[in-house]
Amino acid sequence: MQPFTVHKGKVVGIDRANIDTDQIIPKQFLKRIERTGFGKFLFYDWRYLDGQILNPHFELNRPENEGATILVANENFGCGSSREHAPWALQDYGFQAVVAPSFADIFYNNCLKNGLLPIRLAKHDVEYLLHKSKRADYELTISLEEQRIYDESGFNRTFEIDSYRKQLLLKGWDEIDLTFMYESYIEEYEKNAGHLNE
Repeated sequence: MQPFTVHKGKVVGIDRANIDTDQIIPKQFLKRIERTGFGKFLFYDWRYLDGQILNPHFELNRPENEGATILVANENFGCGSSREHAPWALQDYGFQAVVAPSFADIFYNNCLKNGLLPIRLAKHDVEYLLHKSKRADYELTISLEEQRIYDESGFNRTFEIDSYRKQLLLKGWDEIDLTFMYESYIEEYEKNAGHLNE
């Protein structure tokens, strides 16, 4: 995982509530064994007409939203089944953060485990961001260290995040990387535990 410290990026809004994980990454693409390559299937049923032609009316397909790295959506984002492929698809597409009033719990935790930052903001703040995201050049800056999200027009909000998950994101570690930090202690314990069994 890459460390997440400060990110400034273009914003795209999808003003829909209850976007479930089967819309984020449909079930027919879950057979892949790699963690990469899911971005082209992100929001597949909305992005494509008949599975082939890009739908020009879908938000991600509009030329002004190309290169967006911050997604803003409405309540209960990531509901449905608990597939870890959903944050993989969002990341592989290029998103670094998702902002919504609320997230499904399992999806929220899967994001944090995979280096994608989910940010909960009040409903009226999300409505402001959804409105501003209609501008082709709208950008937000996110400082994880300060737990702050802001734009250049005076919008400035703080957000909550578990301190343990925050530290892992700042360092770019997953839980396996964290385990390696204690490798010498684990080896020492195993050595001593072996003596106890003799």
